Amino acid sequence: MKVNGKVLVVTGGGAGIGREVVLELVRRGAKVAAVDINADFLAETAALAGAGKQFSTHVANLSDRNQVLALPAAVIAAHGAVDGFINVAGIIHHFKRVNDLEFAEIERVVDVNLWGPINMAKAFIPELLKRPEAYLANVSSMGGYAPVPGQTIYGATKAAVKLLTEGLHSELMGTNVHVTTIFPGAVGTNIAVNSGAFTAAESAAMTAGASKIKMTPAPLAGKIIVDGVERNAYHVFVGSDARTMDVLCRLMPERAAKIIFNQMKSLLG
Repeated sequence: MKVNGKVLVVTGGGAGIGREVVLELVRRGAKVAAVDINADFLAETAALAGAGKQFSTHVANLSDRNQVLALPAAVIAAHGAVDGFINVAGIIHHFKRVNDLEFAEIERVVDVNLWGPINMAKAFIPELLKRPEAYLANVSSMGGYAPVPGQTIYGATKAAVKLLTEGLHSELMGTNVHVTTIFPGAVGTNIAVNSGAFTAAESAAMTAGASKIKMTPAPLAGKIIVDGVERNAYHVFVGSDARTMDVLCRLMPERAAKIIFNQMKSLLG
């Protein structure tokens, strides 16, 4: 779906990959409704977008079903219609083994990463089916098919998002709604801080540990995602690491798991 002139909702639009997707869409002439839980982050994105009436911001917690169900009406009030959404919002948890995670943290990650996309689908699909052409895209993760020790719950939610989105693709096959699943590898964002559960010291330690890993720049990630949307891709892999691990996990899954363990074990402690 060519995005020029279309109205697209982007969750997680206040920072990281979501912000870059917003900016790329605006550059290509889309009308964008940016959604985030953090109003200050959204204001920063709005200043960068400089898009006037073709841009709106909406503060919402995707794990709050009532807030999400209210979004379609808010977006339609701002732009007159809604043609699709790109669900980028997601959080990680502390780099800990499942045995060491508190249930509260596990539930928070599940609520945002899995219930968020489910809530968005339930809220927006009825509106998308009314449009001549529409779009639905969810960001999963390389961690949704390649196990990352210390991020097992995060990976489990992203694996669920993969199957959720692929299932929606099959259910919407033959309709006007295109569906894409997106798999970022390591991308240069400050996801630890944006996840809201890490101290500055913890974030710094994670950044230092990740510095040895090749990162895809966030603006490039945004471009790759929008390129994928415009060609109606079934899967979009962001970064050479995501593409490589996809192949390795299918051909030699245990070997792939060991490679990732060796890269990430310093963060696990």
